[in-house]
Amino acid sequence: MASLVAYDDSDSEAEVEPVGSFNAATQMKDTSDVVRPRGQDFASGVLDVMEGGTLPTKQAACEDPAGQRLPLVRLWRSDPRSCPSQRLQWPRTEPEVTFHSSEPPRPSLWTSHTPAGHVPLAAAHFKQVKLSWGTYDSLEPPFCAQTKPEPPGQNGSYLQRKRREDCVVPYTPKRLRQGQALSTETGGSKDTEAQGPPVGRAAVPLRVAPGVSEFIRPYLDTEYKETEISRKVLFYLRGHRGPVNCIQWCPVPSKSHMLLSASMDKTFKVWDAVDLGSCLQTYTLHSEAVRAARWSPCGQRVLSGGFDCALHLTDLETGTQLFSGQSNFRVTTLKFHPKDPSLFVCGGFSSEIKAWDVRSGKAVRSYKATVQQTLDVLFLQEGSEFLSSTDASSRDSADRTIIAWDFRSAAKISNQIFHERYTCPSLALHPREPVFLAQTNGNYLALFSAVWPYRMSRRRRYEGHKVEGYSVGCECSPDGDLLVTGSADGRVLLYCFRTASRARTLPGHAQACVGTAFHPVLPSVLASCSWEGDVKIWH
Repeated sequence: MASLVAYDDSDSEAEVEPVGSFNAATQMKDTSDVVRPRGQDFASGVLDVMEGGTLPTKQAACEDPAGQRLPLVRLWRSDPRSCPSQRLQWPRTEPEVTFHSSEPPRPSLWTSHTPAGHVPLAAAHFKQVKLSWGTYDSLEPPFCAQTKPEPPGQNGSYLQRKRREDCVVPYTPKRLRQGQALSTETGGSKDTEAQGPPVGRAAVPLRVAPGVSEFIRPYLDTEYKETEISRKVLFYLRGHRGPVNCIQWCPVPSKSHMLLSASMDKTFKVWDAVDLGSCLQTYTLHSEAVRAARWSPCGQRVLSGGFDCALHLTDLETGTQLFSGQSNFRVTTLKFHPKDPSLFVCGGFSSEIKAWDVRSGKAVRSYKATVQQTLDVLFLQEGSEFLSSTDASSRDSADRTIIAWDFRSAAKISNQIFHERYTCPSLALHPREPVFLAQTNGNYLALFSAVWPYRMSRRRRYEGHKVEGYSVGCECSPDGDLLVTGSADGRVLLYCFRTASRARTLPGHAQACVGTAFHPVLPSVLASCSWEGDVKIWH
């Protein structure tokens, strides 16, 4: 007859069990120094049965009602917990253990080998974890628990029936049992570890309800005064983990204490940049860098686009996404239509510019040109026309550097606007005169007429800063007397619009300053952002 070998959990220090083996002559050689109590010897009990003897008489389940000794097969059917499997030791007579709620459940001593990564049955019972090595209709209780009868009409799967017949409990190594106990004590596991906010999740509302700032309230009922030149830093806003691409104050005067910033760290933030100098909320809606973000004219929504080709319109008060679209190119610039806030145009790494309608969620117009990339877009004539600047920089690029479009018909109005061999990374409209500014990679600001034929001024040029391939922005003050621009060396420069002379140079940032914005209400507040990821509020 085949020999039986008792199994030893040799990698456990606290679970030392006597190990025995049988040779061909049915003699047992005990390799443990532990003295076994009489009547609990698995080897001797099996030998008695094999030689026609009787089993130990300590358990009542070993005898039938007639008082006769039961064979081994009938013993298993009477008491499933006393199965003499070929790879399990004979169970000892021990009281049933009840685990307290404050203590983690201990793994069963009835063990056998199982594929790697298996979860103990005891842990599966307490945590309802689906086992990875088999498919079960329902998880079974630990082996030490009483076997529940199967409901009528449900025979279970073949693997379940086979497992109940064999009475084999999978083996779990000691290090896995210790890790399971540790995770139970700490109240979690690796699978339930807290994760960060997923990309593309629904936005959340602002932490602080926007209200009228006490510094802005005195200026709301009066006309805008003359812009004052900023001299010192009021707030130093840090929070972005990547370069800040653009900034914009909220266009509604009563909510203009809020500042919007978009960054290469895949987020855009809303700041209280007048009263507190702190971040109100961070929005993680994009899976790539957020290249452009704009306030809606009502001041309650933010339109964002980035290198993931996604477009999102987010309501800041409710935290819901009112519009989500997917373009076929990376977005680098966004502008709302000045008369219809449900329309906007976007451009990027493509030869075309698209106009979208947030009501239908679709692109309604397409403006195609023989270019590689659109750098910026600027609306003229109350939205009937708009300009686009491109990355064309060859000698014969006079017909592609700045292009004027008719918004409704998508036809080109003019393509002979800027005749110099420089690209224009940003455009800005003067608030009071029919002119616009173009930031050029020739390290100067060029002035153009905002009506056809869009001639460039030869007498007025604003020089002294550096662009050097950065997307450096420029802007006019609300009264139109000052111009502000960043610089690749980190400085912030202010110019007098009439004389083109430099009014002041601020030390700015350690890296390239790529965005600047005058406050729409306060006459002496200026914001600037840099490639190192910080935002400064000047006063």
